[in-house]
Amino acid sequence: MDAQGRGRADNIDPADQWVLNPNTGEYELRLGTSAPQSPVPGPRRPAARDGVGAPRRRDESAPGGTREPRQARGGDVPPSRSARRRGGEPEPPQGRRAARRPVKKKSRVKKVLAWTAGGTAFTLVAIGTAGYLYLKHLEGNVTTTDVGSAGKSGFSKDDAFNILIIGTDKRTGKGNTGYGDANSVGHADTNILLHVSKDRTNATALSIPRDLIVNVPDCPTKQADGSTKVIPGSDNVRFNTSLGQLGRDPGCTMRTVDQLTGITVDHFMMVDFNAVKTLTAAVGGVDVCLAHAVNDSGSHLKLSAGKHNIQGEQALAFVRTRHSWGNHGDLDRIKVQQQFMSSLMRKMSSSDTLSSPTKLISLAEAATKALTVDKGIGSVSTLKDVALELKKVPTKNISFVTVPVLDNPADGVYHKTVVVNPSAAPPVFDAIKNDVSFTEVKKKQKEAKDAQAALLKGSRSAPSDVRVRVLNGGAVGGSAQQTLDWLQTKEGVLKSENAGNAPAALSKTTLEYAPDQAAQARELAHLMGLPGSALKPGKSVINSQGLPAMTLTLGKDFKGAGVSLTAPVKAPTIDKSTANEVKCAS
Repeated sequence: MDAQGRGRADNIDPADQWVLNPNTGEYELRLGTSAPQSPVPGPRRPAARDGVGAPRRRDESAPGGTREPRQARGGDVPPSRSARRRGGEPEPPQGRRAARRPVKKKSRVKKVLAWTAGGTAFTLVAIGTAGYLYLKHLEGNVTTTDVGSAGKSGFSKDDAFNILIIGTDKRTGKGNTGYGDANSVGHADTNILLHVSKDRTNATALSIPRDLIVNVPDCPTKQADGSTKVIPGSDNVRFNTSLGQLGRDPGCTMRTVDQLTGITVDHFMMVDFNAVKTLTAAVGGVDVCLAHAVNDSGSHLKLSAGKHNIQGEQALAFVRTRHSWGNHGDLDRIKVQQQFMSSLMRKMSSSDTLSSPTKLISLAEAATKALTVDKGIGSVSTLKDVALELKKVPTKNISFVTVPVLDNPADGVYHKTVVVNPSAAPPVFDAIKNDVSFTEVKKKQKEAKDAQAALLKGSRSAPSDVRVRVLNGGAVGGSAQQTLDWLQTKEGVLKSENAGNAPAALSKTTLEYAPDQAAQARELAHLMGLPGSALKPGKSVINSQGLPAMTLTLGKDFKGAGVSLTAPVKAPTIDKSTANEVKCAS
């Protein structure tokens, strides 16, 4: 319909005007309550010679006007010469009127396809618009917190990433009066550092006990007016006080984890009691198994032994229970929470959930409303990217482990808190830092490790021929000078210099070099105990003497001059479970 011919049909979807006539089997045009019109598209009705029944046509020269029937202008007028030339029709002989060619009627299938295609186009536009509006709606559900330099400003789909998942004991919403501390500002009650490997073959969920004794560092915290306030740190306090206490935000918890483990935390996700209720309800409940019956007066959980599907209040009571498992402590509750999370992961990734639009929409609503995240992942599109990257990891390779701890000797007889196990914990932290899986993984991770190891193979230069600039990119203050002194006095690397601080902090130490400096790079890696992953083929930089030099940047993983940084080949043996395992809480 052209611009002058829209009339009263401006607001009517053309796809809605064509309906199937059951008597004829034809699709017919229905305008309002009028009688059915001619079938679509149908042959053109010949003009009436006597003026009877001739259709009136809109006058294109005057909006809303009409032309007289062709008969009034001298009978049945053939198409114009220009129209015939465009259509490939030969000119009729002069003085003779050309006979009309019969118009071939389109098949019924073609009619249906034509209008189905039109309807599909309208549908796609509608869906696209609705999808965009719905994403904007979900965007408004997500709460964000600016943690400043404690986290990354964006998310990369090409790198390994670490997200700190925090469950607070803050009571919000209806029905939560029976849980936690009524006056809590929201402490870090449940804490899981989720590491996802670079090649997406594996992930590790490291649980951090809330009663672990730690040192909380000074925390720059963004205030409501945009200013930054530094909240002083505290020594020998429970880990859960890293959030909420003295106004500490999730950035403080991230910094505490960094200081405790040496693992750089990229982002955080925080939920409260309501999240457990809404998420489990959205997926239609989570399957759990109990080795024995539970009737817990503290959490109000009452379940018989065996398998159950729980959601809402019952699911919250399940993860809050601590006095009905094992030794009635927080460490046994952590194991049960890990089993619960494994089941929730399986349910969220199941075909039953992914094939149900209703469940997916409910899950999207529940998840976005439940989450508080840092600004680096604060958009729905970025959260979708995070979820899709995590979805690539097979559940059998998602390991749940807990920070190795010992009873705190300062507690005396009644053990209320724990401390880090100084011999068992560091290997666990190192494995996560160096992207080492706690499960057997596919061949491609081994191939990547082999490629890194290959960089260390080959001839090495003499120490006196190694030319390098040393920068501090996140190590303890003074590390660059300490390393320079060690290289020159202990190892004979005299062509070295202190280049000050790096422009940006790095989580890991790197050595960048040009192709013709590979032998020098291998020698420096040998002297310092650098892993193949630290070597970065690239380009040289002109040093203070005007000569090309390699660049050694000391990252947060730097442990001191002469201390090897070689990554572990395999993860330590430790008590763990995986997301594909079904275990009964005991």
